[in-house]
Amino acid sequence: MLTRPDVAVVGAGPVGLAIAWRCAQRGLRVVVHDPAPGSGASHVAAGMLSPVAEAYFGEHVLTGLLAASAARWPAFAAELAEAVGTGFGYRTEGTIVVGLTGDDLAEARRLWSYQQGLGLPITPLRPSELRDREPALALRVRGGAVAPGDHQVDPRRLVGALRAAAEKAGATLVPDAVGALSDVDAGVTVVAAGCGAAALTGLPVRPVKGQVLRLRAPGGDPPGFRHVIRGYADGESVYLVPRGSGEVVVGATVEERGDTAVTAGAVLRLLRAAVGLVPELAEYDLAEASAGLRPGTPDNAPILGPLPGQPGVLAATGHHRHGIVLTPVTADLITELIVTGEGNPLLTPFTPDRFTGDPHGPGPFAGARTPGPAGPEPTSEEDRWN
Repeated sequence: MLTRPDVAVVGAGPVGLAIAWRCAQRGLRVVVHDPAPGSGASHVAAGMLSPVAEAYFGEHVLTGLLAASAARWPAFAAELAEAVGTGFGYRTEGTIVVGLTGDDLAEARRLWSYQQGLGLPITPLRPSELRDREPALALRVRGGAVAPGDHQVDPRRLVGALRAAAEKAGATLVPDAVGALSDVDAGVTVVAAGCGAAALTGLPVRPVKGQVLRLRAPGGDPPGFRHVIRGYADGESVYLVPRGSGEVVVGATVEERGDTAVTAGAVLRLLRAAVGLVPELAEYDLAEASAGLRPGTPDNAPILGPLPGQPGVLAATGHHRHGIVLTPVTADLITELIVTGEGNPLLTPFTPDRFTGDPHGPGPFAGARTPGPAGPEPTSEEDRWN
């Protein structure tokens, strides 16, 4: 007779797999449901870990969560690499943010001022200082800044590593699609299905289309720059993410659409902006053009925690453009909630009840605590970040 799992995770992207890994480490019986692991937003994502460069006006609470998760990434990456015996493209050179024209630089400076006002580590640089760090930058670049703590990882390799780690810890992957939560029999069900969470839960998760290009340096050489470069080029926002393999990820559009067609106009805009910032990219091979769907929410913040009126069901979705950087903190917070039945204060601004009209919130997660060994409490210094 099959044993009823303690935890069922619906969705095998980075967030779902990280939750499965953490829960399995705590001695819980875990099943992950997904017919195509890693085929969602993470397959297209660039993998920037950017709590500073991604800090936008009016999102200071979300920025706090991004910073808390980014602080966990070094230990998370080291633990994962040790667990699976391989790397997954985690790099710490930092991020450079630039403006090509005077108008571009003025827009960038407006955002830097806001970010510095939050106490975030971003330092303006003169054009000569920028080119000392990255000689490949165009001579036209008017100025920029460096965010040394904004790192990167390769999401496609990350998915493979997390899957291996989860399975090694005892989690089981089941290649089936979940049509309704009533189809899942487990002590706790975690919905980490990205855009698919809307149909399963009724939560306001919508698709936000992003088109992304992948270039490849000629001759199999590494790219001619080391830092992630984010910038504005003639009014167009673009990012360039170099990989050790010679790949450069160029992205990304933000479109309120639900299709995954690649359009000529988007390719043209992205290439024009990318080559404007780093001219040598004109000689790179165009290896891939793809589009994916980010799981967006009305306030651009993730939905984390118990679903009101559905005992034993947790949401871990709506991460929009932040799914990769938020993977460690999401996995830790959701696992802690499952094991202890008590929510970390970090969850409070992001629970589903902010969209359900329940003025009292979800309260304690009745029915969430699972049997079995709990293991040690997490020891990250950010566990009680506020």
